[in-house]
Amino acid sequence: MARVKKLKLPPIATVIGIDTRISGDMIFVSGLHIDGLVKGNVTGLPDTKSTLVISKGGRVEGDVKVENLILDGIIIGDVYASKRVELASGAQVTGTVHYRLLEMAMGAQVNGQLIHTDSPEEEGAENAVPENKAAVSDDAG
Repeated sequence: MARVKKLKLPPIATVIGIDTRISGDMIFVSGLHIDGLVKGNVTGLPDTKSTLVISKGGRVEGDVKVENLILDGIIIGDVYASKRVELASGAQVTGTVHYRLLEMAMGAQVNGQLIHTDSPEEEGAENAVPENKAAVSDDAG
């Protein structure tokens, strides 16, 4: 059996703290770590190694569109990961998970469908960036 390489995380450029609540859609590049609550869609720009990490206390109520997802918290919405999804033991997804590679620990829950995709072209439409949305980036200036 072939072993899959562990995901090398990009630098975390933005952290949503445990006591932080955000209402609205987010767009980001590189790494985003959520310990708090986001009520809105979370989108990583394509081809930026966009990686979303949601910790045990983190929660997203909206769709997630990223290259990579590491989840130990809660997502209520659909997930579109063009590369990889890692579901830790505390992960809970209520919605459809679209993925290329999936790693799921014992205890993780998906209340919805798991849909495997082979090509990034199938994800292209879902990963399109909506216009007129605020962006979070790691550019300092």
